[in-house]
Amino acid sequence: MQTKNNKKTIRAWAMFDWANSAYNLVITSTIFPAYYVAITANKQTGDKVLFFGKSFVNTALSDYALATAYLVMAILLPILTSIADYKGNKRIFMKSFTWLGALACCCLFFFNLKNLEFGIICFALAAIGYSGGFVFYNSYLPEIATLDMQDSVSAKGFTYGYIGSVILQLICFVFVLFPAKFGLTATSSAQLSFLLVGIWWIGFAIIPSKILPVRSTPLYYHIYWML
Repeated sequence: MQTKNNKKTIRAWAMFDWANSAYNLVITSTIFPAYYVAITANKQTGDKVLFFGKSFVNTALSDYALATAYLVMAILLPILTSIADYKGNKRIFMKSFTWLGALACCCLFFFNLKNLEFGIICFALAAIGYSGGFVFYNSYLPEIATLDMQDSVSAKGFTYGYIGSVILQLICFVFVLFPAKFGLTATSSAQLSFLLVGIWWIGFAIIPSKILPVRSTPLYYHIYWML
């Protein structure tokens, strides 16, 4: 049994935030929204797009996708956390959601207007992977840190996440702002950014997935982290 406040364990835990915060910055906040609006803008139809034959405002469609993803998680998490509590295998769930989110980001590399449905589904799956993984990630905090240390440990995770996401964001900006220097187009440079997010996410998430302990503690009170 690992003792609490172990520096190696805490660093590994914080690396999960380093790994997945790039999704939050690149996919939900900067490059993906700009790319999505750019490819769905049309002189004939304006901001309308067809999704499985139904017409939507482009930005409304992406909002619906996120809302659906969070609704799915609101339904699934009480069930999954109960299973994790009973089986003592929450690390498996954390890894599973991580792989789901990271692979969905990698698949966005192929997203263009011709396969809008595919892209929106991947966008929603990435949100599911991110929110699900974060719930199980946060549930480790009481296990790795004593009560008096939890604020500082949480702050370390936030700091790692901020630094990691900014580093990858800057890398992606280099490709997006200077695509010709790398033999890319404006479109392919954005798509490359999505691929890099997925690789970054799963690559650094290997660290906590190997080091964090496998123990079962109540998770229900951690669900608020996804809201």
